[in-house]
Amino acid sequence: MAEKIIIDTDPGQDDALAILLALASPELDVLGIVAAAGNVPLSLTNVNIRKICELAGRPDIKVFAGCSQPMDGALVTAEHVHGATGLDGADLPEPTMPLQDQHGVDFIIETLRNEQAGTVTICTLGPLTNLGKALAKEPEIAGRIRQIVLMGGGCFEGGNITPAAEFNIYVDPQAAAVVFGSGVPIVMMPLDVTHKTLTTRARVEAIRRIGGHFSEVLVGWLDYFERFDVAKYGSEGGPLHDPNVIAYLLKPELYSGRLCNVEIETESELTKGMTVTDWWGVSGRPKNAMFMRDVDADGFYALLTERVAALAGRQAGARAEAT
Repeated sequence: MAEKIIIDTDPGQDDALAILLALASPELDVLGIVAAAGNVPLSLTNVNIRKICELAGRPDIKVFAGCSQPMDGALVTAEHVHGATGLDGADLPEPTMPLQDQHGVDFIIETLRNEQAGTVTICTLGPLTNLGKALAKEPEIAGRIRQIVLMGGGCFEGGNITPAAEFNIYVDPQAAAVVFGSGVPIVMMPLDVTHKTLTTRARVEAIRRIGGHFSEVLVGWLDYFERFDVAKYGSEGGPLHDPNVIAYLLKPELYSGRLCNVEIETESELTKGMTVTDWWGVSGRPKNAMFMRDVDADGFYALLTERVAALAGRQAGARAEAT
């Protein structure tokens, strides 16, 4: 039986690849996708999600707008990485599929109440505002979540928006603190893992060889997205962060890590948004998150390429039938 998931996301080119990977995988049942404010404002992320769903041939997916601001303070965005639209690098038509009327936070709460307890996984690819607000509003839903798999944080790699903080956690550390304190099983895909899944030339070329419009869009996104990180880190390619969340659900054997205590710094001027990770177990605090540190990067890209190629093939077949 397919694993039921809710995706909470702020696309973002790497978010787009994560959504496509999920929609390409029959092992996963996407109950809905909630838009977060993060890489770009909510007014753009809710549009971007629907563009991605239509690219995948899935206008049936329910898309909800979540919170437009973090739980405290002003929104920080990342147009310097993702471009003004959040999906710069490829032009997609404006979506025709609807945005659902229900607020994303209420969708999360209602879905967890209606589905059998312990059967729904929450996949967060952006700031944790929507999930944090859902847990704060109705704390009892924590016991109904199977697990939370999130992209966020870092330890040995430091931060990518400040020296101490990774972007998704930094945007809303208060929400992150709620999530990490909820008691729900958490699997983290921090920078320590995602910085090992680089968009090398060979890996991008493998996606280019899929051919057709679908491939052109993906390569356009990857080429645009990697330029910032290549300039910043001097690496061979850019880290493809968010698809690691979905890849973990499909092939957890690609990853290894350690159950740790992870606390969120919410106040410090220097370390706000830091995921304080007790890798060595020196604090005595209870362990609350599986912190992934290593990944089979070639296996990750093989999975991603195989699945998006299959999705591209289905789309090409559908277009051929339509004509």
